[in-house]
Amino acid sequence: MRTETIDALTDYAAAHPDVMLLTADLGYSVLERFAEALPAQYANVGVCEQAMAGIAAGLALSGRRVVIYSIANFPTLRCLEQLRNDVGYHDLPVTVIAVGGGLAYGAQGYTHHGVEDLAIMAMLPNMMVTCPADPHEACALLPQLLDRRRPAYLRLGRAGEAVLHAPGTPITLGQASWLRHGTDIALLATGPILGRALAAADALAGEGISVGVASFPTVRPLDAAAVRAAAGYRAVLTIEEHAVEGGFGSRVAEALFSAGLTPRFGKFGVTEALRGQIGSQTWLLDRLPPIAQQARALL
Repeated sequence: MRTETIDALTDYAAAHPDVMLLTADLGYSVLERFAEALPAQYANVGVCEQAMAGIAAGLALSGRRVVIYSIANFPTLRCLEQLRNDVGYHDLPVTVIAVGGGLAYGAQGYTHHGVEDLAIMAMLPNMMVTCPADPHEACALLPQLLDRRRPAYLRLGRAGEAVLHAPGTPITLGQASWLRHGTDIALLATGPILGRALAAADALAGEGISVGVASFPTVRPLDAAAVRAAAGYRAVLTIEEHAVEGGFGSRVAEALFSAGLTPRFGKFGVTEALRGQIGSQTWLLDRLPPIAQQARALL
């Protein structure tokens, strides 16, 4: 997913010379194509994410559209104050790309686990928050974010994510897309964990349970119409590779409550049981109760 996204960014920036990419000494084997093709639109600022965010704000105030890139928590939590005050508060055209969201860097330990970012970034002023499920969503969202010329967050997986959408599927900022329809339970997913949601839907369908599956590549603003549609099912389960508190599931729950809708509801996500655990992304996710099991319990 990251390679496809940077390729899309390179093509976009080649056609829009006001776009600039900053990295904090990360992205090796990924950013070289951009740097070689557009050296005047690229800068490695070194391992200083706070400065990177401040530089991005200054460039944006000078008429640039800026993309900042790093892994997991580094372009978000490490420079949170600068994103809040310099970028968000001033409503500047800065797009933050975090690669390796969720548990993609699981073997690096908790310092590299990006499991609070969706909640935190969605609280910042003027920040649009996106979490694409596959390269198709990521490459569709990127130019739309840049065209907005406002603060944005694009959370990517690490590498090798499968394409989950059929070719040509339209992906629009702020809108969810339904991959399957049913009547019993709606599985609402954000990010690459959509693949596990689809596998769970297959397992449940084998038991005669009718399942709908929707991908929410935009976390803020949330697609309220899709949430209302999900409330027509007997139960709703949100699925995210993020802490269960404050993230996508919490935003869906708030939307349901605000609309007076009360389906049976549950959230699948990272729990305290994984705090401090070290292992591959697959190993860590397998430590959580299976999605199908949690869905079944709601019916």
